[in-house]
Amino acid sequence: MAPQVLARALVTAKWLSEAVRAQRVGPSLRVLDASWYPPQERNARQEFRERHIPGASFFDIEECRDKSSPYDFMLPSEAHFADYVGHLGISNDTHVVVYDGDKLGTFYAPRAWWMFRVFGHKEVSVLNGGFKNWVKEGHPVTAEVSTPAPAVFKATLDKALLKTFEQMVENLESRRFQVVDSRPEGRFRGIELDQGLESGHIPGSVNMPFHSFLTEAGHEKSLEEIQQMFQEKKIDLSKPLTATCRKGVTACHIALAAYLCGKPDVAVYDGSWSEWFHRAPPQHKVSEMKRNKA
Repeated sequence: MAPQVLARALVTAKWLSEAVRAQRVGPSLRVLDASWYPPQERNARQEFRERHIPGASFFDIEECRDKSSPYDFMLPSEAHFADYVGHLGISNDTHVVVYDGDKLGTFYAPRAWWMFRVFGHKEVSVLNGGFKNWVKEGHPVTAEVSTPAPAVFKATLDKALLKTFEQMVENLESRRFQVVDSRPEGRFRGIELDQGLESGHIPGSVNMPFHSFLTEAGHEKSLEEIQQMFQEKKIDLSKPLTATCRKGVTACHIALAAYLCGKPDVAVYDGSWSEWFHRAPPQHKVSEMKRNKA
């Protein structure tokens, strides 16, 4: 599929600032701040209250998730997602733009982008460069919190974009799809702890750290650079691909990067390493730390 026939995966700060200035933010265009930070480091909701893109609403990933799951940030039900985004004034006809305030430029926004897509919404984009570059380029910010009128959103889960633990286990034998892990190299190899959790990776997976898709300034790298990165890792974008990470967040950077290359069907293993570590038998966890101990 050619990139130009896909929905806009990225919008520029210039494009969005023009939309804000023309007062187009409303029922047909909604802007969401999907920031999340470790509580001991930063308070995403408080920072949103202090300054955000005019007309934006706060997309709370802590609220829009399956709270009954033992794993972080697992997808909510169709009804939960539909109710949550409906209250943010988003209908099935709304173009949604997501961003976050991470110092890298983009961290959690691709997760929100993927969540909309997995629930059947096509018109969703990530703000290229994030809030960091929005501010750096001198675009307007506000502390004024908007209260959009609720809308009706119908969510339909697209199971093709989602992988379960059982499917990942089955793939160890069948190799039906390629697996790419977006965590930093040390965690993938198992030589450093991941938020207190022993690290390592799923057998047969390939490591492409999510931050490698971003420029030093925090924008998405060019299409040519991204294509070359996949080629260097011997990832065939014409074949099925599933992304994984620690908790299903940075894996969405892989899905976004592949989408920019014209591949809209990358699945995300929602449980990722958090679930795999707790459920998979020892022989299905590759770790250099284990080998070194032995």
